[in-house]
Amino acid sequence: MKVTHYLLGYDNLKIIQDSDMFNFSIDSVLLPNFATINTKTKKILDIGCGNAPIPLILSQKTNAQIIGVEIQKEVSEMARESVKINNLENQIEIINDDILKLKDKLETDSFDLITCNPPYFKVKDTSKFNKNDYKTIARHEVTLNLEQVLKIAKKLLKNDASIALVHRPERFVDIITLMRQNNLEPKKLRFVYPKKGQNANVILIEGTKNGKPGLKILEPLYIQDENGNYDKEITRRWKNETAQLW
Repeated sequence: MKVTHYLLGYDNLKIIQDSDMFNFSIDSVLLPNFATINTKTKKILDIGCGNAPIPLILSQKTNAQIIGVEIQKEVSEMARESVKINNLENQIEIINDDILKLKDKLETDSFDLITCNPPYFKVKDTSKFNKNDYKTIARHEVTLNLEQVLKIAKKLLKNDASIALVHRPERFVDIITLMRQNNLEPKKLRFVYPKKGQNANVILIEGTKNGKPGLKILEPLYIQDENGNYDKEITRRWKNETAQLW
């Protein structure tokens, strides 16, 4: 059943969700707040945009044109609805297509920023998965894997432009290795923890096309404080929506 919620931390943004599908998580709120955006950022691509949480948040931080690509038709329709109810049709375009096919129709070396909250889990045999299941596609590498995402970034990013990813710590070595194989130099990294005293369960990482070596590791980010409430840094960032975060 479709419902309309305010985007987590953004009382001015509404988003359409469906309880039968894979709804957005805090990962999709962290990523657009981590990605580097400046006055040179004119064109952004969000790969696997889902119901468009990342494009919606990015629209609050830049006037750049934003393209969200979503392979699942029903999910892309929700994304378009979310864009429409926020009156952002002039800034955000949602395309229902397979990025592996669409990449050859998009202009090479044309994007200033690519964002992606990709499927986290490797699969050895895709035939065992239901490729029509919304949650399977969102969670597992059945239609798109990490290596393909980074190859697409290499093709579509301008020189010295960046890709920002949110992923799982256990894939960290894979990410670094595949980034460098595709001329994407890791430049910024942040580990995210549920709360102090627990292991990191999310990483935010940004790589620059043909960038010079030099990785900046930011201070840890804790989602909750000791009382189970959102950490002060999280709520402080939300209150200053237009700021360049982290």
